[in-house]
Amino acid sequence: MSPITDLLLFPPPPSPFITAMSIINLTFLAYTGFSEVRGKHLPYSKFRNANPNGHRKGIELSSRAGMLLAYSPALAAALASFAIPGCALSSTRSLLLSAALSIHFFKRVFEVLFIHQYSGQTMLDSVILISLSYFMSAVSTIYAQYLTENTAEPAFDLKYAGVLLFVIGIIGNFYHHYLLSQLRGKGDKSYKIPKEAFLAW
Repeated sequence: MSPITDLLLFPPPPSPFITAMSIINLTFLAYTGFSEVRGKHLPYSKFRNANPNGHRKGIELSSRAGMLLAYSPALAAALASFAIPGCALSSTRSLLLSAALSIHFFKRVFEVLFIHQYSGQTMLDSVILISLSYFMSAVSTIYAQYLTENTAEPAFDLKYAGVLLFVIGIIGNFYHHYLLSQLRGKGDKSYKIPKEAFLAW
């Protein structure tokens, strides 16, 4: 690493698992992004019927059930890290990481159950793919932190600046998801675009 990155970042842990997961995630994201650009959308939620090649066959779920299935395993992994000896409670950095992942995925599950307004179906195979991606990302992140436990801290400690940015981001994200949910009336299944007066609210 360069002298500048040495001041701010941990070196990546020497782990075949973390290296493999990084390559798999990067490949999956690149493939998915390229497919989206080409018009081959991952069929979930409102994009379930976005492909012009006709209706997809497979098991359908309600969008609410699908999104709950997508986020719950990652939330379970983040919460489980608090019960694993030497994991979340072994250092301040590990505690902050597990707490941030738990809060992030709890917020998503909470929004699925109480905030978002759903109007359609989603495909089970797409939900499983998304769920697996979130779950493996959470597990890999927690494991990578575990592997860096005995690594010297970077010269500039950015933990608390990161906590501040995380809190601002998660509150802002929740607030705007709430505002967007208010655009739809009860039973309304159409998608709405916020107007200037609404944004000023």
